[in-house]
Amino acid sequence: MPSSAESRRLGSIAWCAVGALLALPALGVFDSATAARTLSWDPALWWDQPWRWWSAAWVHLSRLHLLANLSGAVLVVALGVTARLPVRAAVAWALAWPATHLGLLAMPELTRYGGLSGVLHAGVAVAATAMLLRSARGERLLGGAIAAVVVVKLLAEAPWRGPLQQPDGWDIAVAPLAHATGALAGTALALVCLLPGRRR
Repeated sequence: MPSSAESRRLGSIAWCAVGALLALPALGVFDSATAARTLSWDPALWWDQPWRWWSAAWVHLSRLHLLANLSGAVLVVALGVTARLPVRAAVAWALAWPATHLGLLAMPELTRYGGLSGVLHAGVAVAATAMLLRSARGERLLGGAIAAVVVVKLLAEAPWRGPLQQPDGWDIAVAPLAHATGALAGTALALVCLLPGRRR
């Protein structure tokens, strides 16, 4: 059985690996019209082309979109490493990746989606849930604060208003539903993956 230090190291490696799998391919497919057509989320093709459950995260519609999401990915990876999340948390984040995009089926009028932001919200939700499940009061408080910020952000974005919104300062429209499905998927899968280990 690995020591606590070894477990933390393995958890950090696993968390960084998920972050790398999200971010690095996004660099490779950026500015490719073929990638945008064949990899982005399309609710009409969710069953026939299941690779889109993952590949939608890699498609970005502008340089600003890509840079903002890559910066976000660095922050989410740093959060997981700093919080010493276990391997189970990385597994939850990896499982939340396709679940985030499948959740977009709730709004079929969102006919196209690409970007890391939904899965990044999932990663933050996983980290917050993991901290809320810990015994140390300080960690629980930090996890609760992160969770509260995410909830306030999602409510402010009001994804029920429609599939796309045009925030000030952005050169693309954003899909708030992806942020909501990411946060929900991350929370649910963190509970599934982390609660059994906590009981033991």
